[in-house]
Amino acid sequence: MSKTSVLSFLLCILLCFISQQCMFTSAAQGSWALLQENIGIAAMHMQLLNNDRVIMFDRTDFGPPNLSLPNGNCRNDPNDRTLKVDCTAHSIEYNVLSNTFRALTVQTDVWCSSGAVMANGMPNGLAAARWYASDHILPDGRMIIVGGRRQFNYEFYPKNTAPGLFSLPFSSETNDRGVENNLYPFVHLNVDGNVFIFANNRAILLDYVNKVVVKTYPMIPGAEARSYPSTGSSVLLPLKNIQAPNVHAEVLICGGGANGSYTQSLKKKFLPALETCARINITDPNPRWVMETMPLRRVMGDMILLPDGSVLIINGAASAGLVRDGRVLVAGSNPHAYYNFTGVLYPTELRLEAFSPEYLNPTFDNIRPTIVAPVNQGILYYGQKQKVRFSCPGPVIQNQVEVALVAPPFVTHSFSQNQRLLVLGNNRIIVLRNNYYDVEATMPPSPILAPSGFYLMYMIHQGIPSQGIWINLKGH
Repeated sequence: MSKTSVLSFLLCILLCFISQQCMFTSAAQGSWALLQENIGIAAMHMQLLNNDRVIMFDRTDFGPPNLSLPNGNCRNDPNDRTLKVDCTAHSIEYNVLSNTFRALTVQTDVWCSSGAVMANGMPNGLAAARWYASDHILPDGRMIIVGGRRQFNYEFYPKNTAPGLFSLPFSSETNDRGVENNLYPFVHLNVDGNVFIFANNRAILLDYVNKVVVKTYPMIPGAEARSYPSTGSSVLLPLKNIQAPNVHAEVLICGGGANGSYTQSLKKKFLPALETCARINITDPNPRWVMETMPLRRVMGDMILLPDGSVLIINGAASAGLVRDGRVLVAGSNPHAYYNFTGVLYPTELRLEAFSPEYLNPTFDNIRPTIVAPVNQGILYYGQKQKVRFSCPGPVIQNQVEVALVAPPFVTHSFSQNQRLLVLGNNRIIVLRNNYYDVEATMPPSPILAPSGFYLMYMIHQGIPSQGIWINLKGH
């Protein structure tokens, strides 16, 4: 595609949250940059690691991509209907800092899987064979893996008790008469330690410790399906005042398919996508959905939390992921059953691009902070008061400085799993010399609010974020 067509194809908007009010604004002041003309694969899954490398996966049964396996390695699978002997790569490692990539040898099909990076920084796969499941890292360091195709249950990884599977009737209740609008459920860790699960048009709060549903939320107004294959998207909005006794948590869900879209699409009839977003305070004793209207109808959008607390929606992208410098990566698309580069209306796209939100515009460099300390990859502990030293070329407005932690998610199928942003409580700013400052930020009080692991720390001044630094949050 030409750059112009990419800009028109990847329509995006920013959602800004000010005093609990939502405003939809255009992201037209942002900019696009082509990073790689051809990375060889169309990224179905994407995960940023704490070494500034991004792992991207595609399925293995879509025919040969445009990248060979290293060292002449080949995958032999007599059951594969497309490539019984496959010498091509379906996964890559992209180095954000050097803008280079290399093929990875993946010998199994990760089609429609889920994933996470564990607290020790290592990515791990699922413990059971599931399609279209979602997972979330828990306060105790395990993953909970929820649902999937014909899997009306959940499990934990790693396992520490038997039985391995736990029934979740909610998954079958939201199956929508066999259409399976409960795939890739939206899963968020609530601030009380329970797990919020949304599928189709309904949501529950699961106490996974005692294996009981502790709250059933009202059905979303309109009763339209939002989760896969209707393919809306969802985020847990930024958590603020995290040192308070009662932290509020809100979930936002945008877009999706109108009722009947999936079955009608099988008949080559395509219904308009939804133009609504719904948000709900999941910590409210009497929660209710609040509906808002987007400027555009959208389906298959990716929602990414940005360091400044806004939410970026990119529509039509295969995968989108935030990287440390505040850009968002967009990697390829494949609207066909196979890799088709010619003779079709929308050829398979193998480009890697980066979207730079408006806050990266050089006109803001005078107020853009730069974190000097703590040292990158520093270990920080729950409840710790940490001085964060930063510099800024121009004058600093003290009441417009915040420190934020962002958990990099596993991005797939319009849902960024384990995505989380916390605004840290901080005290007064200490003015040093030569445009240097110290601000004392208090780390989250417990893994219930922020599970252990690697986070990106950002300093935000007047709404303009610094580049992030990696920190490792853990218990004593």
